[in-house]
Amino acid sequence: MLADAKPRFPPRSHLFAPCSFEIPISFEIPILKKPGQLFQNNMAEIQRSERACRDNERKFPSAPFVLELRRAPQIAIAQMPTLLAKNAEILVTMDGQRRELKNAGVYVEDGFIKQVGPNEELPAKADTVLDLSGQIVLPGFVNAHHHLNQTLTRNLVAAQNNNLFPWLQAQYRIWARTTEEASRVSTLIGLAELALSGCTTVFDHTYLFKNGNNVDCQIQAAKDLGVRFHASRGSMSLGQSQGGLPPDDCVEDEAFILKDSERVIQTYHDASPGSMTQVVLAPCSPFSVTTSLLRDSAALARQYKVRLHTHLCETRDEERYTLERYQLRPVDWMETHGWLGDDVWFAHAIHVDDDEIRKFAQTGCGAAHCPCSNMRLGSGIAPIKKYMAAGVKVGLGVDGSASNDASNILLEARQAMLLARLQIGLLPPDGPRKYFLLSQSHPVRANEWMTAREALELATLGGASVLGRSDIGSLEPGKCADFFSLDLHTIGYAGALHDPVAATLFCAPQSAKFTVINGKVVVRDGEVVTMEMKPVIETHNRCASEMANALEI
Repeated sequence: MLADAKPRFPPRSHLFAPCSFEIPISFEIPILKKPGQLFQNNMAEIQRSERACRDNERKFPSAPFVLELRRAPQIAIAQMPTLLAKNAEILVTMDGQRRELKNAGVYVEDGFIKQVGPNEELPAKADTVLDLSGQIVLPGFVNAHHHLNQTLTRNLVAAQNNNLFPWLQAQYRIWARTTEEASRVSTLIGLAELALSGCTTVFDHTYLFKNGNNVDCQIQAAKDLGVRFHASRGSMSLGQSQGGLPPDDCVEDEAFILKDSERVIQTYHDASPGSMTQVVLAPCSPFSVTTSLLRDSAALARQYKVRLHTHLCETRDEERYTLERYQLRPVDWMETHGWLGDDVWFAHAIHVDDDEIRKFAQTGCGAAHCPCSNMRLGSGIAPIKKYMAAGVKVGLGVDGSASNDASNILLEARQAMLLARLQIGLLPPDGPRKYFLLSQSHPVRANEWMTAREALELATLGGASVLGRSDIGSLEPGKCADFFSLDLHTIGYAGALHDPVAATLFCAPQSAKFTVINGKVVVRDGEVVTMEMKPVIETHNRCASEMANALEI
């Protein structure tokens, strides 16, 4: 008897001639499941099975074959979510041609832009449709430097009128009391405020992990809100007893820092296109970490191909510190430890000379310009136009919410434009040297002016380049679907629509009407819609009060 044959007494079907056995042929017919459609049998599979049965009848004429069709498990055919944003009055692409399109929109599939163009060229339907009539659309802004936990100590009385070092000393121990709960809600508050101002990608520099604070809860908060997040495993290891600025009880053991840094990278870093989470290693500053931690952090980052970040050249106090302790200016000191490269960017970078600017350009270092914080702490004015002329990568950062005290990236872009203009009115050496005797409006000084479009480019493409991202910063096919819109027909823009693009910075910052991140709506009609924020605000205020009051007791 043939293998797998089974006795048959009597025949079960008149279609088969009587015989003593049958050979079953079974086929599983997949049932295809498509969203919004009924299950459908795959008729092609049924026909293929029938042909197989006839072929076997020819091979074994004496053995009837029973075609047995079974329903296989349902196969879910995943349909990519789509989004159509249409009817924008102006759409700023920031693409290679810097096109600014009228009556245009964006079509998105699975978090990536598929089409950008006039309304009539876009698909008519999508899972989500946004009518952006009367609005301007811009690429999502990129925040290249922030301290989200510092939303807990905004407007602290003891730190209102200080420069950097005493400002830090007034807050170190309060920040050391940050619990996991406080860290989560402060991250949510900062990210929500950023999203409401058009920010879609955020780098956060947390460097004080005491009392239960951890990177993990921040990353989860960003996922819950829906914001593209570059988290840092920051660090401080040089306490006051060793000549550093922070108290000894606010620093960590270096071996633990490196071990936890590796854990965070292995657990969370995603370098793939469209990544929503990446990890950066970020020792805090020249006056709060040891040289060994700088070197070891750089080696670890390059082993895992993640980026490096720290504060540098923020104040004259810092410059004095490295000169007295190491007999080197901050940039030269960082260079001796392998911290100049195209995988590095520095926050602030204010007090640099022309040679140091050339070093940044030659090595590919980037800078995060934080004008509001620099003004608030009296730190100085970064030479942004010089950086741009030299080819240095420059992005914008809102910096610590306790030194700003806002998390508004649109406000930051406006301040970047205005502060650069203030600088051209200063006398040397603080202002431009070559033509300072000529009027600022003289044609030969035209390139000294920061234009609105240049500032917008810093906030988009500039920030993307600083973070090492080629998939964000502009609206073009293949890029991440990150963008926001502003309603142009409001009191704030009335009379300014001669140039709607420039109006976004020359006029007072307005809240985003819509903010879309990874093809998903995070802000709708000026409200965060991915999370109920009222209880977050209440918890945040409670944590802020408890932390500040505990220090006073």
